[in-house]
Amino acid sequence: MSIQSNVSSDGAVLTISIDGRFDASSLDDFRRSYEDLDAGAVNEYQVDLQDTVHLDSSALGMLLVLRDFAGGDQANIKIKNCSPEVKKIFAISSFTQLFDIQ
Repeated sequence: MSIQSNVSSDGAVLTISIDGRFDASSLDDFRRSYEDLDAGAVNEYQVDLQDTVHLDSSALGMLLVLRDFAGGDQANIKIKNCSPEVKKIFAISSFTQLFDIQ
């Protein structure tokens, strides 16, 4: 499991890429990927799941914590490159109402 974060050159977009399993073992790395940045400058958060091979309920909880950190109902979070299986998990858990799932 590896979590990488990259900020756009203007500081407005933070992209968090998750490689491997996205589960309870990811908690500390996932939090560090966004908490250690200047949140005031970030307007959009992107979570890239292209290389994610597993996602469990603790990952869903971590995404909710990110949503709260990013402004709750006003948060601009896009979850990108989801496999069909992950999209189904998001639909079943009503995450499609909370996040922009791509």
